[in-house]
Amino acid sequence: MTVRPFVPWPDRRLRMAAAPVGEVTDEIRAIWTDMVDTMEDMPGLGLAAPQIGVMLRLAVVDCSEERGKAVLLADPEIVEASPELRAHDEASPNLPGMHARLERPAKVDVAFTDYQGALVRQVFEGVWATSVQHQIDHLNGRMYFDRLSRTKREMLLKKARKAKG
Repeated sequence: MTVRPFVPWPDRRLRMAAAPVGEVTDEIRAIWTDMVDTMEDMPGLGLAAPQIGVMLRLAVVDCSEERGKAVLLADPEIVEASPELRAHDEASPNLPGMHARLERPAKVDVAFTDYQGALVRQVFEGVWATSVQHQIDHLNGRMYFDRLSRTKREMLLKKARKAKG
């Protein structure tokens, strides 16, 4: 088990789009294994590779109650999103102690490359959909608080700076 350290906000890597993975190799699978270990250690519902300083379009998501059901995604893209929204409190280990309530599509259809290297499409609903969208934002250099109004975002970041000392 390898738990990797998180890149702390405001590290510039959290603002950069991650590079495409392309082919799934044993090296990519090893990164996924570390990502799942890191996500479970948090514990969290998902993790994107840039959060641990790996600038590749890799994500892991596990919103199951029993755990051990992680979906491993390379180069994920949202193909379709439902018009129905769902609210959820979101946070990031890159900015510990902070969270905000966001609304995102309640269901998303995502195309990605899986562990075997196959191109698949999968529909995610509820908290799974929220987590997948949150991870894809990270892969695109966005943090959850970027989806807040300017005023709410500034308040959250001011609170984070104050908490950091």
